[in-house]
Amino acid sequence: MKISVGPIYYYWPKQKVLDFYQQIIQTPVDVIYLGETVCAKRRELRSGDWLELAQELCDSGKQIVLSTLTLIESRADIATLKKLCAQSPCLVEANDMSAVQILTDNNLPFVAGPAINIYNAQTLQLLYKKGMQRWVMPVEINRENLAEIMQGAVEMGFGNNIETEVFSYGKLPLAYSARCFTARTKNLAKDGCKLSCILYPDGLALYSQSVYNKSVYNKSDYNKSGCSQGPQLFTLNGIQTQSGQCYNLLDQWPLMHKIGVDIMRISPETEGTVNVINQLSNYFSGEPIDSPLTLIAEEQCNGYWYGMPGMDAVTG
Repeated sequence: MKISVGPIYYYWPKQKVLDFYQQIIQTPVDVIYLGETVCAKRRELRSGDWLELAQELCDSGKQIVLSTLTLIESRADIATLKKLCAQSPCLVEANDMSAVQILTDNNLPFVAGPAINIYNAQTLQLLYKKGMQRWVMPVEINRENLAEIMQGAVEMGFGNNIETEVFSYGKLPLAYSARCFTARTKNLAKDGCKLSCILYPDGLALYSQSVYNKSVYNKSDYNKSGCSQGPQLFTLNGIQTQSGQCYNLLDQWPLMHKIGVDIMRISPETEGTVNVINQLSNYFSGEPIDSPLTLIAEEQCNGYWYGMPGMDAVTG
């Protein structure tokens, strides 16, 4: 089993991004994904900077993968996408079908990202024939469906030629929209968003207005508008909607290994990413763990993996 660090979903200052990757290359991670996948307006690092960083990190001994935008909205986005695909010194993760088309037209291998809709072995085979070397399972697939897809790929004769990666820790990327929800919270138009995302390095919490199982409401149950405030449902990150809770499948690595998963993905956050990597590496190696991670804490979830609502938490 290998460990990967997915692309940074949030908008961080350039130096914070560079410092983060200098930390990551010192960890036992095997695969590092780089690049802007959420919004083309985020230009703390431009395409040239990402290409330069990818080239620099290629010497670290890790596998470097350059990720593309998930939602292409303009000709300028296409031009940037073509530049990244043509000039990348490493493997590219395609996060939408236009990237798949560009990479295929240039006979370049690629990784199919979690936003590519792959729900059966036939789709896997189609993408494999186009040059796909690895796929990242869509986050809502459950463990039984994953095993069936992988077994189907083996029976069709190509399953052993591709790698399977599972999003295993972090806030789930659930949806993308042409609207920018972060700008909307500040009554700003998308075109005049003032790059508000940079104010929320781990996203902006979105709470339910329903408070459950409480007969008496405390003052803290109400937000500033006077509405009752329930649990966190989602995290707003510009045009991306994420889960409100951290998705945690770390304790599922023995099952993943058994069914043939190759890589477990950890999604970057401002705090704790290095610790998660080190702990997961210790699980793999069987080394003693001084301060084991809580596999499912109150603020975490794992429902999709068990075929349940994603926000559910299954323990034991």
